Amino acid sequence: MPKLGMEPIRKAALVKATIAEIGRAGSLDVTVSQIARQAGMSSALAHHYFGGKEALFLAAMSHVLSLYGAEVRGALKGVRTPEARITAILQASFSPTNFRREVVGAWLNFYVLAQTVPEARRLLGIYQRRLRSNLLVGLRPLAGAQAGELADGLGALIDGLYLREVLKDGPPDGAAAVACARAYLKSHLKEPTP
Repeated sequence: MPKLGMEPIRKAALVKATIAEIGRAGSLDVTVSQIARQAGMSSALAHHYFGGKEALFLAAMSHVLSLYGAEVRGALKGVRTPEARITAILQASFSPTNFRREVVGAWLNFYVLAQTVPEARRLLGIYQRRLRSNLLVGLRPLAGAQAGELADGLGALIDGLYLREVLKDGPPDGAAAVACARAYLKSHLKEPTP
């Protein structure tokens, strides 16, 4: 007889193991058996809960996006200025929770998954629209009509910094990533010379 209340615990363990295995492998070329072993359970149980590898990947992607969203919402509480809002979003994007090796690897592989899996493409689209919207709120008072262009550039820079990070050795450096993004923004917010 199954233990009551174990399903959410086991599902969470499988999602965490999926992120860890994708990050370790650096690709989506991991098996349900590897994920289940990492989670300390059988592959049959993983299949029972998720039905297959794609569903596990989507659950992991959804989890990573949920953690990111919660961190951004928390960082935005109490911010008073447009600059503080943008800084809060950048700090959440490159926080130790979001900017660690296995999560960076998972993010990049989710982009690969989105090329062929419509649900993954949908989830990434939601993330991109929310990031842009959050950035626009801070950028409009600072950049006016150029806010959309700057939000798109800053979003692309965030994704690019994740890509570069996965190619480097050593632990991710969130502070350096925030500094790079802020420098980009500062250089683009300068008033044009006549």
